[in-house]
Amino acid sequence: MFYRISFFVVVSALFSACADADKGETSSQDENAVAQINLPDTVFYWQHIAPVLFENCTPCHNKNGAAPFPLTDYIDAKKRTKTIREVIAEGIMPPWPADTLYSRFKDEKTITQEEKSLILKWIDQDVPEGIVPNKKPTPQLFAVKALGKPDLILEFPDTIFIPGDNRDKFRLAKIPFEMARDTIIRAISFVPGNRQLVHHVNGHLINYPEGKKKDPFAGEWIKDAEEVNSLTAYREMKIPNDDGTYPPLLVSAFNYLPGVEPPTYPEGMGTVFLNKKGTFILNTLHYGPTAIDTFDLSRIEIYFAEKRPERPFKELQMGTLGETPVVPKFIIEAGTVAEFSTRYRVPQDMSVLTINPHMHLLGQDFIAFAVSENKKDTIPLIHIPKWDFRWQYFYTFKHILKIPKGYEIVVNATFDNTINNPYNPYAPPKTITESGKHMKTTDEMFQFFITYVPYRTGDENIEL
Repeated sequence: MFYRISFFVVVSALFSACADADKGETSSQDENAVAQINLPDTVFYWQHIAPVLFENCTPCHNKNGAAPFPLTDYIDAKKRTKTIREVIAEGIMPPWPADTLYSRFKDEKTITQEEKSLILKWIDQDVPEGIVPNKKPTPQLFAVKALGKPDLILEFPDTIFIPGDNRDKFRLAKIPFEMARDTIIRAISFVPGNRQLVHHVNGHLINYPEGKKKDPFAGEWIKDAEEVNSLTAYREMKIPNDDGTYPPLLVSAFNYLPGVEPPTYPEGMGTVFLNKKGTFILNTLHYGPTAIDTFDLSRIEIYFAEKRPERPFKELQMGTLGETPVVPKFIIEAGTVAEFSTRYRVPQDMSVLTINPHMHLLGQDFIAFAVSENKKDTIPLIHIPKWDFRWQYFYTFKHILKIPKGYEIVVNATFDNTINNPYNPYAPPKTITESGKHMKTTDEMFQFFITYVPYRTGDENIEL
């Protein structure tokens, strides 16, 4: 849940849709055919499969990783062939929601059609191991980039109990801090204590102005995000200033997903300012299901910057609670599938670094692009054809993306409020409306965040 305080013809259309569908199906069939042609007669683990698994799977699938089982050796993979077949064939793993045929990003977690076919053929051939090389390839494991030693470590105030009832858990947590002085940070890394269960975290930041908050540690620190709206939770956590007003909130100062490294940007760009007193709001802190009672004690590691950035980031928030309205009015009637849009006309050339789509449990499809005033040029931004609330990435482009002045950023999304949506939090479905700034996970949102800097000549050549 994201929010910010303070601040022509039917027949021809049908034929067109059918043609597009046929084109997509033919394209997919062609890709499969090409992939099959390029496959070796016999697929061996060490020669063909290990390189694919070690590049795309083992960052999470290792004995200390976030995934439920390792895939760092032949025996590991052989024991999991049924699961591997299912998740590879269905496109469930590796988890990368964005359509790579639409736009490309840094650090994508994807495998090619040829690699999929290779794995499936290996399983069909009864998983031959092949000759074990003298020097085995090394599995890629998830490791935080070489950021050095953290300058500040903020541990959870206490352990979080996770009951073993096989249900996902969503929590709202406050991690306060007080330092000797204001400072600037270059990176933030969330380090999960229970790697098996911490699924994703959206970390927001509150900086208390000088003299506005005597004790940032006062109040409760953890709440159930499914049981209480954020307004009530923030009051009980004593988030407001001492005079009752709310301080500004920086949305998504950091994010965590298994296998995703904390972002770093070119020198002179970005960074986050930390006031002497403040608090991180973990919204939402998501734990996966477990059959046994267990605990979590995670932490936030902060790395200071030596100087102020020459080009500090700007953020555009579109849609719910943002700078652009949702059209039509954001009401999702019970038992319906609804479509909405939001638009923004770019006032000056912008250099886009990172984008973040956001919906909750009813979201189904999300697409964003920028189109020129004469409609002759379109810049694809992102398409997520199968939205999954559990896999919310921040998408950073491989190079800075320029959106020229006058272009219109268009965002369209589809929401499924029917019984056919397995993630619908209500049975039977109920009508969902925009409920203001203070929402629960079971409420709904339609948002698009763009992190950018004003454009400078040559920005599009800068690698991120």
